[in-house]
Amino acid sequence: MTDPITRSQLLRRAALGGAVIALPSILAACGGGGGDEDEGGGGGGGKETLTISNWPLYIDIDEETKKRPTIQQFQEKYGVNVSYIEDVNDNEEFFGKVQAPLSQGQSIDRDIMILTDWMAGRMVRLGYAEKKDKSLIPNEANLQDALKSPGWDPSRDFSLPWQSGLTGIAYNPKLIGGDVTTIDQLFTDPKLKGKITALTEMPDTMGLVMQSNGDDPTKVDPAAFDRAIAKLQDAVDSGQIRQFTGNDYAPLLAKGDVWACMAWSGDIVQLQLDNPDLVFVLPESGGNIWTDNMLIPLGGNVELASKFMDFVYDPAIAAQIEAYVNYICPVKGAREILLEQDPSIAENALIFPTEEMLANVRAFDVEAADNTELKEKFQAVIGA
Repeated sequence: MTDPITRSQLLRRAALGGAVIALPSILAACGGGGGDEDEGGGGGGGKETLTISNWPLYIDIDEETKKRPTIQQFQEKYGVNVSYIEDVNDNEEFFGKVQAPLSQGQSIDRDIMILTDWMAGRMVRLGYAEKKDKSLIPNEANLQDALKSPGWDPSRDFSLPWQSGLTGIAYNPKLIGGDVTTIDQLFTDPKLKGKITALTEMPDTMGLVMQSNGDDPTKVDPAAFDRAIAKLQDAVDSGQIRQFTGNDYAPLLAKGDVWACMAWSGDIVQLQLDNPDLVFVLPESGGNIWTDNMLIPLGGNVELASKFMDFVYDPAIAAQIEAYVNYICPVKGAREILLEQDPSIAENALIFPTEEMLANVRAFDVEAADNTELKEKFQAVIGA
C-alpha cells in the first residue's frame, strides 16, 4: 500500500467502543515503534521470547487491565515471554523497514509478521519467509476450507490466515431512499453524485469494478484491467466519486456526508453499533475477500512461531480473539463457541459469512496487486 491514508494506517477498525476514532489521534498512537510490549512483564528471566509484529487493535484486549488475554495465556502454557509489537501500519511501509536485512538473509528480530495476502505473497516469492513446522500445528485442520489454498502459497507451507475481511458497498438507505446493490448504480445514480467514495487500495476498488464488468479479478488480464480503469475514470470525470479514501470513509458515512461507498466489512460492524441504519452488501456482480496472514520471517523462531499458530487455531482462543476484532474468523469451531457466549457476534454474517456470501467473493490476483505498471495506472486515476 502506497496510499497516504489507508485502513492500515487508521487501524483495522474505524470505531472502538462505539466511537469513531479521529485520524490524528490514531496516527499519534501508531507512530514510531508501535509500542513494544512484553506481556509477561518479567523482562525475559532467561525464558525464550516470541516477537510478533501485528497491526494495531488486531488482538483481544482486556479493557480493565489493558493486557492481551490470548498473549498471556500462550505465555503461561509454554513458559515463554511474548514481545507483541503493533508496528505494521502499512504493508509497503513495513516492507521498506525489513527489506534490506531480509535481502541479505539476516534476521529482523521478529518471529511472526502479519501481512495482507498480496504482500505475504511477495515475501514468499522473494524467499523472505521460513516454512512453518506443520507437525507442531495440528489445529491447522481447523482452517476454513475457502482459505486453504491461496495461489501464492497453495499448500500453506509458509502462512496461516490471521483474519479476513470483505470489500463491498456500504450505504444509508434512509438518506438514499432505497438500496444500492451494484457498482454500476454506485457510479451512475444521479442521486449519489458527489455522495460516494471509492477506496485508495487498488485490489479493493479494481476488484469490485472488474467484477461489475464481468471480468475475473483473481487472474487479472491487462485488457480487463484497462476496461475497469476506464469505468473508474468516467466516475471520477462525472463528479460521481467525491473522493478516494482509506478508513476515513467511516466518519463521513457515519455523519451522512457520504451516502454510499466502497467499504470493509469489519468497519461497518463497528459503525452499526452507533448507527444501525447502515447497511453492508456484496455487489450483485461479486465482492472481494482479503486475508491478513501470519508468516515467519527469515531467522525467526520456527518452533515457537508454529506453536503460537497452533495456539490461536484452537477454536476457544479464536473465539476469544474474534469477540474483540470483529473481522472474519478463519477458524472452524469458533462460531459454535460464540453462539453460546455471544450470539450477536456468532450470528453476524459480516463476521461469519454464509456459504452463499463466500461463493460471491473473489480474492484479487496477488501478482497483479504488486504490478508496478498496473499500480501506476490506478494511481493516475485516483490522483495519488
